[in-house]
Amino acid sequence: MMAETPAGAVALWFDGEVAAGRLTGDAAQRQAALAFDRLLKRLAAPPPRRRLLGLIPVGPTPAARGLYLWGGVGRGKTLLMDRFHAAAPVDRKRRQHFHAFMADMHDAIAAARRAMAAGDPRDPVEIVARTLADDVRLLCFDEFSVTDIADAMLLGRLFGRLFDLGLTLVATSNVAPDRLYWNGLNRASFLPFVGLLKERCEIVHLRGGADHRLEGLSAADVYLSPLGPATDAAADRLWSSLSAGGEEACDLRVKGRLVHVARAAGRRARFTFEELCDQPLGAADYRAIARRFDLLMVTGVPRLAAGERNRAKRFITLVDVLYDAGRGLLLTADGEPADLYRAAEGNEAFEFARTASRLVEMRTEAWLHRTADGSRQQPPAA
Repeated sequence: MMAETPAGAVALWFDGEVAAGRLTGDAAQRQAALAFDRLLKRLAAPPPRRRLLGLIPVGPTPAARGLYLWGGVGRGKTLLMDRFHAAAPVDRKRRQHFHAFMADMHDAIAAARRAMAAGDPRDPVEIVARTLADDVRLLCFDEFSVTDIADAMLLGRLFGRLFDLGLTLVATSNVAPDRLYWNGLNRASFLPFVGLLKERCEIVHLRGGADHRLEGLSAADVYLSPLGPATDAAADRLWSSLSAGGEEACDLRVKGRLVHVARAAGRRARFTFEELCDQPLGAADYRAIARRFDLLMVTGVPRLAAGERNRAKRFITLVDVLYDAGRGLLLTADGEPADLYRAAEGNEAFEFARTASRLVEMRTEAWLHRTADGSRQQPPAA
């Protein structure tokens, strides 16, 4: 039996971190900490149980109302949720990135279908929901962002059962519930899940403020050149700061394929030039990356020879997608933008001249600030 968590655990921790100078806090963040404390109280309180003839408890323990915390990048949402997760007086709890969780659920449902005998009338989603609810009472999602139609269609069915089976959901996101899966295919079928989410979770908006992880980052940090050990070391230091010391791999589903991201940290990702431009990737893949991440670091951009048309074309397409979406781009490159590709005369030369111009704009303070304050649009679904 776990000891009861004292009320105010998250807010008291937050106040202590700010007082010690380890955090730069603000009033909106403290209000979010208080929202987590309210949920701690709900989890610690004995839940009401339905009783047969007023004596025998029946059915699963009702879920405590969860929390959906949304706001701009770098506002401390994940930090607060992790503190809450550590303090939560629950034995069966799990903290997982949303996209990793959904990949696990799709795999589990496929496995359930394979294990079922022909003609078995059971619903594999029901099987997976019951298995999960047996293992987890509190589920904490980081970076809740629905961009895939398969995820969108599964969420309502899965969480309708999970909530009924007593699961409490906590999620952080960059968008309000009503903006989830915005402009997605068949979005009308997804809207019941939005209503369910708003019913089962307290919705808290972490308003305003700056991306604290970008504080101190200047245009000089955005484009590092030339390539070499000093540039590599500077990029590593910058990534360590931006990733807050933690990263994980993930896969993005694009038209039935998986695009592997080896180094992701929340809404940021780090790639090598080879990973993005030496692989058979196209605009749909880059749009999926731009939907999932707000800021990309791309290292090792070489000077391309005139005959390296495929690599150059992919790089042009990547920059175009990130530029149109207003995403942040940090590069290590072997020269200034105009020197990275010496194309022959004609359309290729024009296209790369535009790319070079965009790279110059994307390394300015104005672009960096635009990236930091959330003035971005969502790329269309692939």
